[in-house]
Amino acid sequence: MAGRRARLAEIEEIAADPALWEDRERAESTLREKRAIERQLESDADISGLISDAEILLELGAGEDDPESVEEAAAAVVRLEQRLSDAELRRMLSGEHDASDAIVSLNSGAGGTDACDWCEMLLRMYLRWFEERGFQAEILDIQEGEEAGLKSVTFTVRGECAYGYLRSEVGIHRLVRISPFDAQSRRQTSFASLSMVPDIGDEVKVDLDEKDLRIDTYRAGGAGGQHVNRTDSAVRITHLPTGLVVQCQNERSQHKNKALAMKVLRARLYERARQEHAAEVERLGGEKKKIDFGSQIRSYTIHPSQRVKDHRTKLEIGNAQGVLDGGLDELIRAYLLQEAAG
Repeated sequence: MAGRRARLAEIEEIAADPALWEDRERAESTLREKRAIERQLESDADISGLISDAEILLELGAGEDDPESVEEAAAAVVRLEQRLSDAELRRMLSGEHDASDAIVSLNSGAGGTDACDWCEMLLRMYLRWFEERGFQAEILDIQEGEEAGLKSVTFTVRGECAYGYLRSEVGIHRLVRISPFDAQSRRQTSFASLSMVPDIGDEVKVDLDEKDLRIDTYRAGGAGGQHVNRTDSAVRITHLPTGLVVQCQNERSQHKNKALAMKVLRARLYERARQEHAAEVERLGGEKKKIDFGSQIRSYTIHPSQRVKDHRTKLEIGNAQGVLDGGLDELIRAYLLQEAAG
């Protein structure tokens, strides 16, 4: 706790410097770290207070044969267990980029129009969960389906340990339901995937040669003429050596869209290099792992039953609609606990 208080004092001194806001991204990062440390200190104080309360109430209950004090002590212990569980979860989020914001992409897969609809359902699910946690999401690029739903969507997520929490969601998600797009009301299986990179900001420098980039501009817009710009403000950047393509059409300014697209490209190139390095270390270490990118991490069944099953942790939840309404905490917690257990 002393180390956190010392770091908080350092950050408060940095935040008091008016020059900090000349670099908006650095300023926002500094304030996020300040809020995170303040929340950690509040949690530590809350846990200490609950322990003290429980001890006093137990002493009163035992010494004076006071059943009400014993009941209050039991309630304090329940609250303490929840606080300790939350603290344990935060302790697990100690990876290199777990504290970072995230850049997330959802893409429809097999299943045609149902898959595009499923992609949009997943976006809604995550936006609900972000709202519950106080996270902020900003859509950078969205490609609508031909009939309904979304082919793909890319967005940033800002919040304490956003990347760390969302690591549990990376992979293929499967939906089983009666298709609303099938005239014969047959059961349909649809797939969509979530991929993610940490929003590295200016923490890590990625060298980009202008000669390696192809930058195209186009007119952004949605189906039915919605959100159509009258100028070619949307930007698509292709990194020729790797074939990576990023695009952004969120802002009306072509300059801002280009800056955001470059930010996403740097993050994806950094993550690509990190994964290649990890794969090489694994190869040299002789570790053999079966990697099957084609299998789903989680199945959501709406028909014939209502359930969600995570295939990694084996956790099943009987309320599929509750999960789709943003109730992801239990699933995320189970994944992080399993990961921490090795």
